[in-house]
Amino acid sequence: MTTTSHSEFDCAEFVCAVLDWLEGRQEGSESLDEAFELLAHTRRRLLLEVMRTYDEQVTLPDAAEAVAVRESGRSMTDLSAERVANVYISLYHDHLPRLVDAGLLEYDQERDLVSPAIV
Repeated sequence: MTTTSHSEFDCAEFVCAVLDWLEGRQEGSESLDEAFELLAHTRRRLLLEVMRTYDEQVTLPDAAEAVAVRESGRSMTDLSAERVANVYISLYHDHLPRLVDAGLLEYDQERDLVSPAIV
């Protein structure tokens, strides 16, 4: 068996750290499964990261731009409008509703504003 070295991220070390953190906690497995499912998709994690960075209301188009920038590693000027539109559509139809339903974000559809939920 060969071991692959990950200079930036050691998955096994991270999993062990999460398991250590979970040890002795009272959350049920259903809650943990739901949390890990929410965090399983990169785009959802990036949206949460963007919202934590701004820590205030932002328009969904602005959030989509910020997610697209982080996702691609490019500057906004190097992204196509189509790429940003695709991110917006996936956030609007898939990722944002999941995060809103979980109580992590709030969304004002009339004004197209996303904000961190008060936790």
